[in-house]
Amino acid sequence: RPVETDPRGTAPSRRSRVTRKPARARYRRAAVDAILDEALVVHVGLLRDGAPVVVPTLHARIGDHVYVHGSTASPALRALAAGAPACLTATLLDGIVLARSVAHHSANYRSAVVHGRGEPVTEPAAKLAALERFTERLAPGRWAEARPPTERELRGVAVARIALDEASAKVREGPPGDDE
Repeated sequence: RPVETDPRGTAPSRRSRVTRKPARARYRRAAVDAILDEALVVHVGLLRDGAPVVVPTLHARIGDHVYVHGSTASPALRALAAGAPACLTATLLDGIVLARSVAHHSANYRSAVVHGRGEPVTEPAAKLAALERFTERLAPGRWAEARPPTERELRGVAVARIALDEASAKVREGPPGDDE
């Protein structure tokens, strides 16, 4: 598995610190990057009109940022591109853990949580690079096979990014914690 198993390290911030089951925390960037690079879908949570909204979306990590994209008509993407504070999460389910007691059933998983503010990606070459990364994650080699987006299509796509400065991972692995 690509997740490092060394739980040492320190949380980059108070809000990224894992408080429930802290032994499962992973604060090293390699652990966060591995989860983000393997997950196909992330969920972006933010406040819109005073209410929480969580939107599932495709993503790509490029260096020290996670990029998301969608329609320029998307209220969530517009808010993110305008600098709204956000929380981005990715979860990989590795297996269901069944115990003798249903109180001890669980799941083996790897998850990453990123806190930050969205930044717009407006420069055409940077948008194209992000779109290429999205495409290559889903279908390697497809970018070279498909036609590139037209100028009109590119104007209709919003791309935003969140820095990975404030991120943590959490990993649960192994057998049930059944105390009988």
